[in-house]
Amino acid sequence: MTTNLLPRLVLGTLALCATAASAATTAFVNVNVVPMTSTEVLRAQTVVVDAGRIHAIGPVDRVPVPEDATIVDGTDRYLMPGLADMHAHIPRQDGSELDRVLTLFAARGVTTVRGMPGAPPHLDLRDALASGERFGPTLITSGPSLNGNSVSGAGDARRQVAAQVAAGYDFLRIHPGLDRAEFEAIAEAAANHGIAFAGHVPAAVGLSGALKAGIATIDHLDGYLAAMLPRHSPGNGGYGGFFGSMLADDVVVERLDEVVAETALAGTWNVPAQTLVEQRIDSTPAAELAARAEMAYMPPATVRRWQEVKASQVADAAYDADTAARAIALRRELILRLHRANGRILLGSDAPQVFNVPGFATHRELKLYVAAGLSPYEALVTGTVAVAEFLDSDTGRVEEGRRADLLLVDDDPLADIRNAARIHGVMLRGRWYPEHELEARLKALTSTE
Repeated sequence: MTTNLLPRLVLGTLALCATAASAATTAFVNVNVVPMTSTEVLRAQTVVVDAGRIHAIGPVDRVPVPEDATIVDGTDRYLMPGLADMHAHIPRQDGSELDRVLTLFAARGVTTVRGMPGAPPHLDLRDALASGERFGPTLITSGPSLNGNSVSGAGDARRQVAAQVAAGYDFLRIHPGLDRAEFEAIAEAAANHGIAFAGHVPAAVGLSGALKAGIATIDHLDGYLAAMLPRHSPGNGGYGGFFGSMLADDVVVERLDEVVAETALAGTWNVPAQTLVEQRIDSTPAAELAARAEMAYMPPATVRRWQEVKASQVADAAYDADTAARAIALRRELILRLHRANGRILLGSDAPQVFNVPGFATHRELKLYVAAGLSPYEALVTGTVAVAEFLDSDTGRVEEGRRADLLLVDDDPLADIRNAARIHGVMLRGRWYPEHELEARLKALTSTE
């Protein structure tokens, strides 16, 4: 088992959520509950939320509704846990872009995000979100990136780890470029300080080295295709495309089970961010991606830049569409095999990034997990139950006593994963935001030139 990510957050920041500046008692009446304890749906229930926590759950004719409660009609609707996006990019500075990202995540039912990488302002932001002072999801934040440019030697690596621990970050963020000595120094210092490290797999370390060092999560399935190359192959991911995608023609498919078994043995979790990779390298025209409805919530200049990135990606001399398609298929198979091995997949979209609009991309990621072979229930586990296990938090299920991060949707998400995006309202730390209020917040983000 990897180091617990949240020795401070669970005992500190999350405790604030239970007493957040949330409003009155809320009762969801005659609602179908998707508790995520199994595939069972509890029909015709009343769920009472008080002081930011789920106070009572039971049949509608047995659970009394408090006189002062705000009543939410749940008839023909489904109440499920809020989602977590475990790979989000949170703007460094306060302002309109930060408001945009936080609003988009929360309005699409993402009630927890893991910010990668973090920055000093995120420490105060984390507290403001937890207390309810600021609208948005609960934030788990890494420290500033540890990479080949920011770290200068093993000694410096140890000093930076100690400084980030002292500052109060929740985990350490690994980016490419670290040499083996620097990476091993980070791993050793992280273990000594009781903080987890997560992110990329440096080429100098490789997948096996990262797993043996105790990396908490590998994001983007980084390093996996390179690890499946023939032994003694010089390939290391490089442009190998985008996370080694152009290595797909050279991998030894029979080694897939080998890397899955090694991952399961290490206890490492994976955050695939599959939607970002597929949108970057698949054959979908950039203009088609730019025409998606959710692009209205992003600045037009940002969408144009994303189109340029996609065009540049597919114009690279090393790019091949057939190889890209094979890489996508391999990654989907890897997601399925990792899930079957021990279920250690965490939902994450890497938004906002190229054509990944926060919140909307989280739901697209869920659909890709289903396309890879997971059931809707199994896909939802990656953003609810699995995250609660990984973070050791009291979220992820609809159960009495748990924090009230909830999502009310118009149809059964276990029947069709697309129904998880049919949002009727969101509850953040016990505060209810109905659909019309969420839509108003989204509409305020639309912009033109």
